[in-house]
Amino acid sequence: MSSILINALLSSCHDPDTLFNTLCWPSDLWPETGRVEALTTFIDGIGKLPQSDTSDDGDFSTAKRDIFLRKVESIIWTQCLPLLLKVSNGDMACNGTSVQDGRGEITNAVCWLLSVCINTLCDTAVSGRVARTVLPSFQLPDGETEEELPGEGRLGIDVAIEAMSVILPTLSSNEELTTSILSSAMSCIKTLSDALVSKITVRLIFTLLNCYSEERIASTLQFILEDLCSWHKSDSSNTNSPVVTERTLLCLTALSDYLFPPAKLQLHAPPQSLSYTRPDPRRSLQFWRILQDGLTHKDNVSRKRALYLLKRCVALSEDEAAEFPSSSVSIEDDEIIFRWAPDRSKLLREFWEDYALVMETLEENQIHVVRPVLNRIHTLIQTAANDSQGISLFHPSWLLGVYQRMFHSENKSVMREGVCHLLELQVLRRPAFALAFSQFIVGPFMDVMSESSLFHRTAGQSVGECPELGVKLQVFMVRFFSSLPQENRGPVLLQLVQGLGSQHWCSVPILFLSQALSHLPPCPLLGPDGLHALREVLRSTMITHQVLLRGAAQCFLLNTALSLTDVTSVTLDNVFSLLVHFRADESLCRGTVLWNQLCDWLAESEGSFRPCVRESGDGTSTSTSPERETVRGYVQQQMEAFLRVPASTEQTDSVPDPGEAELLARAILLCVDTEERTQRSSGGEETTGVSSGMESVLRPLLDTLSRLHTNVYLPLRKTDKSLQLLLRLLQLTRSRHTPAAVLQLTRSRHTPAAVLQLTRSRHTPAAVLQLTRSRHTPAAVLQPEKEQEDSVTVSMETLILGVVEPIQEFILRRLSGELQELCDVERAELYLSVLKEVVLMYSVLEWNHSNVQAYFPRLLRYVLRTLEVDQIPSVAGQVSRAVAMASLAMTCEVAALGVFNLQSETMILLVDLCCYFYSPAPPPAPPLSLANFNQTLLKPPTADQSTGVSEQGPLLQDWGRMAAHFIRDQWTCLGYGRRIGPPGPMELPRASGSLQAAIEALSLLPSGLVLPVLDFMASMLPQGFVSMAFHHSLLALTEEQAPVLTAILQQIAVELTDLSQAKTGVFNVLIQHCCHTWLPSDPGSEGQSQSDAMFSSALLHPDILTEACVYGPVFRRDQRLIQEVQVYVEGLGEECAANTTVPSDNRDDQFPRVCVLAFLSRLQPSNQLHERLMEELVLRLLKKDEAISKSKQRYYSNSLQHRVKNRVWQTLLMLLPKLRAEFVGSILGRVFEAGFVSNQASVKYLIEWKMVLILVQYPEHIDRLWACFAVDQEKTKTSICTFLSVLVHLNIIMPKLKEKAVQWRKALDVILQWCFSHNFSVRLYALLALKRVWGLEGARAEEGPDGLGGLATVVKACLHQAEAMQSTGNANKNWSRIQQHFFFGAFHPVRDYSVETIFYTFPSLSEVCEDEWILPWKFEKLVDFSQSASLPLRNPVPDLSQIQPGDWIQQDKGDQDGEERWAEVQKKMTPWRLGIQEQEPELGLVPQQRAARLGKLHSALLVVASLIDKPTNLGGLCRTCEIFGASGLVLGSLHHVRDKHFQALSVSSELWLPLLEVKPVELADFLQLKKREGYCIVGVEQTANSQSLQDYRFPEKTLLLLGNEREGIPANLLQLLDVCVEIPQRGVIRSLNVHVSAALLVWEYTRQYLPPTGVQSD
Repeated sequence: MSSILINALLSSCHDPDTLFNTLCWPSDLWPETGRVEALTTFIDGIGKLPQSDTSDDGDFSTAKRDIFLRKVESIIWTQCLPLLLKVSNGDMACNGTSVQDGRGEITNAVCWLLSVCINTLCDTAVSGRVARTVLPSFQLPDGETEEELPGEGRLGIDVAIEAMSVILPTLSSNEELTTSILSSAMSCIKTLSDALVSKITVRLIFTLLNCYSEERIASTLQFILEDLCSWHKSDSSNTNSPVVTERTLLCLTALSDYLFPPAKLQLHAPPQSLSYTRPDPRRSLQFWRILQDGLTHKDNVSRKRALYLLKRCVALSEDEAAEFPSSSVSIEDDEIIFRWAPDRSKLLREFWEDYALVMETLEENQIHVVRPVLNRIHTLIQTAANDSQGISLFHPSWLLGVYQRMFHSENKSVMREGVCHLLELQVLRRPAFALAFSQFIVGPFMDVMSESSLFHRTAGQSVGECPELGVKLQVFMVRFFSSLPQENRGPVLLQLVQGLGSQHWCSVPILFLSQALSHLPPCPLLGPDGLHALREVLRSTMITHQVLLRGAAQCFLLNTALSLTDVTSVTLDNVFSLLVHFRADESLCRGTVLWNQLCDWLAESEGSFRPCVRESGDGTSTSTSPERETVRGYVQQQMEAFLRVPASTEQTDSVPDPGEAELLARAILLCVDTEERTQRSSGGEETTGVSSGMESVLRPLLDTLSRLHTNVYLPLRKTDKSLQLLLRLLQLTRSRHTPAAVLQLTRSRHTPAAVLQLTRSRHTPAAVLQLTRSRHTPAAVLQPEKEQEDSVTVSMETLILGVVEPIQEFILRRLSGELQELCDVERAELYLSVLKEVVLMYSVLEWNHSNVQAYFPRLLRYVLRTLEVDQIPSVAGQVSRAVAMASLAMTCEVAALGVFNLQSETMILLVDLCCYFYSPAPPPAPPLSLANFNQTLLKPPTADQSTGVSEQGPLLQDWGRMAAHFIRDQWTCLGYGRRIGPPGPMELPRASGSLQAAIEALSLLPSGLVLPVLDFMASMLPQGFVSMAFHHSLLALTEEQAPVLTAILQQIAVELTDLSQAKTGVFNVLIQHCCHTWLPSDPGSEGQSQSDAMFSSALLHPDILTEACVYGPVFRRDQRLIQEVQVYVEGLGEECAANTTVPSDNRDDQFPRVCVLAFLSRLQPSNQLHERLMEELVLRLLKKDEAISKSKQRYYSNSLQHRVKNRVWQTLLMLLPKLRAEFVGSILGRVFEAGFVSNQASVKYLIEWKMVLILVQYPEHIDRLWACFAVDQEKTKTSICTFLSVLVHLNIIMPKLKEKAVQWRKALDVILQWCFSHNFSVRLYALLALKRVWGLEGARAEEGPDGLGGLATVVKACLHQAEAMQSTGNANKNWSRIQQHFFFGAFHPVRDYSVETIFYTFPSLSEVCEDEWILPWKFEKLVDFSQSASLPLRNPVPDLSQIQPGDWIQQDKGDQDGEERWAEVQKKMTPWRLGIQEQEPELGLVPQQRAARLGKLHSALLVVASLIDKPTNLGGLCRTCEIFGASGLVLGSLHHVRDKHFQALSVSSELWLPLLEVKPVELADFLQLKKREGYCIVGVEQTANSQSLQDYRFPEKTLLLLGNEREGIPANLLQLLDVCVEIPQRGVIRSLNVHVSAALLVWEYTRQYLPPTGVQSD
């Protein structure tokens, strides 16, 4: 038609050139899209006109054609390329159209014009010049991104792609140029965004391949494949590897039709094309690596593409029916990942079907979808493990991909299933499989094991048990390492331990991994590198963990080292370098089981260690001796090297690193302890041998220490090191016989609370228990029991006794003025620590006591003299003050332990502290000012006075630390001075000032130095904060008497309650104090009137008691996990040394409830004050329950709301016997109202129990129960079951009722009306109640004079129906379960009324969380609980405690039918092989109109549903498209229209909607055609770059591509999409039905383009 139009124009236009020029546009103007399209049509039409010598008939003459061609070429250079350049630079005006839409339209129009011009010219030279002009645009300069505007003379990358795509068809013969273009395209693929990569692949590479001959296609594909594989291989270890995998998969998927042509197409190919073989990616090992990386990629689209390529490989191998790899074809490398054998085709096909099914199912996040398919993993493993003939058809790496995909799941349950499945993998018993899995175990498996949530208890496990995963991990580690080949065990273990130290681990995973490693059978696997790796784990991985768990992990790691170290390959230096990182206060403490095991190991390994290599005097490395090294020899050599220091210099050195002293001290004690145990086992003289052995080891140290005071030329560094070693020896031996709990007690004020906490610790020695029974005098603390002494400690103390005098003299001399440099402050800390340890060790010796007393007065006189002089702003002066204050603080700490006699000179000097710190200030200050509180040091000037330039010297860098310690030491002295000062409170002004100064110090000091300040504040409040703030005199104040004070007390109580949610034990102190104040358990001689006066204050603070009744924090899952694992570690006992070394800091969170319940148990109903308090408490608890019921907060099982309601009704049940009858009657209506609320099962049972007990105790209220059944049925719904449950126990209520027959008849009447309810649960409860009630009086009433008439027949029929449910499946099971349920079976409301049943048995049977169960012994041991006949503590009958928890409402799981291969798989997970359609290469695109057009308006939306194969979905989609006016619907086959299911949902809409047929195989070409027509291809798919539907603006010309019901949009079509749109979701299910998804997008498109006015459809 265009040629006819052109002829008409030429015949009517006398000057065609004028028309040509009219259609062109000036270069400085922006043309309309229509003008460009018109010019394109004009040139195309004229170019197709026949050529002749004359133009009479309208044809072109040769001359005119030449002129025309010149003009066409000029159009390229003057119109097309400049306009494309302007589009690239963004210099455009779109006349009201959006910039993005206008840019795309004009680009398509200009490129089509360029294509027509080039095709009209038919000159490859011109097209080559244009291509070379465009080609530089594909090369981005360094630092430029694709989002930026292109440089001068270059096109934008997206415009260049479109321009080059229309040029390429004319360049197929220019091999050099096309190769350059291909290389540039491949470079862009590696650098540009995903959208542009897809565009390059489709528009450029596809165009090239479509233009090439078969030979060129093969060579091009080979080039692309090699380039992609080499790129992936070179980047495999880089952090960008996921991006590289994503890009390579995109390109390979796009080229899949070229790389994997169907076998039948190859059979029908022309003979001349058979000589050119296309590359086979299956022969490339790197191709399979790309696929495997893609299957575990974090991006779901990449995983989809990888699985698509795998399916294509399998399908091609099956169609070829040939062996792969063939013996005649070379394969890269020796490793073969994929094999195919024609004779085992069925086995292989089933394996890959299962594999694809598993990988597709793992895309789902719901565990109920994944779990049924997990048995397929067993099938995969067994198939891979059962290969015969020595040839593995299935490489183990495919199985690893399945596990890695599960490990990366967003659902923690799926992740846990994957971990448990791998831990139970029996195939790892085979060495080949274990070795193949080894790198996966030390890599991805260890990564996923760092997830703490995996170690939560499973259903059925109780608190304190080892988590199921922890048990499985132990078994797995043993099985795995035992299955590995012997030569691979050591390297794999080394990699695993190195992995533990290379990342951050939470405390729980590292604990159970360490425990699993400790269970490995003894084997020499770890060498020096292994011990170094363990050291890194201790040094960097666990430093922030909870102390007990960290100590337990250290114990397990040390056990691992002892059982797995190859002693012949490590030196003792390697061993002790590791041991020094095990903390003595957490794991490796003397006297523990672990220490003894270490000593035994050293004894067994004696003489087997590799000799150490040390530096000789000339600097060369030499071995100690050709023989193996002994522990004693090592210690002696280390001692010599330790004390060997260079001569001292004039400059004072800093204190040496204490790490060397720590290592040597550990080595000395281990050496002597090892020899002692060896002697003991051989029966030798223990004491003599230990003494001589200790003396020989310590002789160099003792010689040095003996010369400290007399040898003034002794190097300072040597004295420091000798004192460091002495200090660590004393500290390590002290920890043997002085438990941490005792040391903590000695630092406290020995309050009863501290003693009570101590008695509840896990491992309280007999000495400590004896101590708690005494008066807690310091002398008792310092006298350890005789049985705790050991010969090593006695020998060491005896030896040190000989050098104690020179040590003390040296330290006294040094502290008395010789320390004047900044580095000396740290040295003073060393001296003072040594002095303190020496004093503590010998203070119990009477003959040495006077010697100790003699040194301190001299030191104190110097200290006080130094502090009283005016400060000098010099380094020496300020250091002297800091050292003096530190010395004074240490003296106070020692004095607080009772070392000095009260009449000694030392104590007299210490009393002067009060005069120093509390002395009046100078005259300008107020007379009560505390001048010496928070003294500061004067920092020496650091600026050059001449230049004014500040120079911070290296010696002043630690000034802040020294100043902070100076303030800390002051408060240590202040606290001791306060304790030895006059008794009684300080006068108010000075006390206020002291507390203000303390608060100021807290703001100045770092957190590690504030304890002395807090101790001082505690001394200011001798009774404790709670005892003072909540003193009974303050509690007795009413709001009228002191409104401000009472409001403050209430606010403090609220804040303490809130604080207790984060800090355990805070609320315990408050409620214990209040309960003891209001109602002492031992009132003593106080009169009744005084007791009532104290109790009356409780009526003013019922809110405290109310909060205590419902108190109990709900911990997060991670917090609860830490607590439960800590309980498990504590349960290990002395087997885990951490339980011995780490003091327990547990505080019972149930104690406030136990305390207040014990308080309530002692209340007497006869006391009016007690009665008032109980009634007020009941009303408050009911109000709290009602507030929760009316709130809109989510109320789920074991939530905080559920627990509070449960605690409320437990307390109400307990108080019932103590309440007045009138009061019970007043609240009964509220109890019944609570029964109408939807409650959790445990709360429901408690409410029903309370109703039964009230009716038993007060039967006159029975009519109020019958009134509850008259409430509107719509209002009650299923809550009527609560009242039916009460009637189940009518046999208990009936004996108390009057007119039993009348009440029984009423019960029968109300029950029968509910037996016919439409709700199954209500009917079930009613039938049970009917059965129980009829059993009471039914037979006798039927035989009575009045009889029941037809009613008896109805009742019997109902009961018969209930008993005949055995043929109705679930109904029968539920009927049996409800009758066997504990509340209707073993439970007796009156007989089982006890504290044990309320607080322990009922919660355990109602599936309430375990931390809500209060064990009966807590009421007996922790508090003074008052039992009574009406409410015993323990249940007299054990029936309830013997039944298992459970509820009768359970889902019938049924039996799995395993006969059908795909029976247990969801329909959406149908195997991929069953869904593949035969794809015929038919490329005809002839759309057929199927609907009549009656003038109805249509939008430009085109919906493509060729991939959908279910007629129901297609029918509904057709109806949706017709209603919203889509321009057409594309189907894969028009045969669907005749399907009855299609027609049932389409309701004749196919008659009104244009339908087109495009087969799935034709979709790629169809979509490219529509893209050229200007359509924007939109897909409904969740990808990393998807746009939300609510934010996306649809272009007018939109093509909506819908995916398949099972697989979505195929991977080979994803790169054709212009944009992916996803629907925002909130639920757990991730996918919508395809018709529903399409309907949402079609409506959103329609909504965006709805006209402002128009016809409204119904």
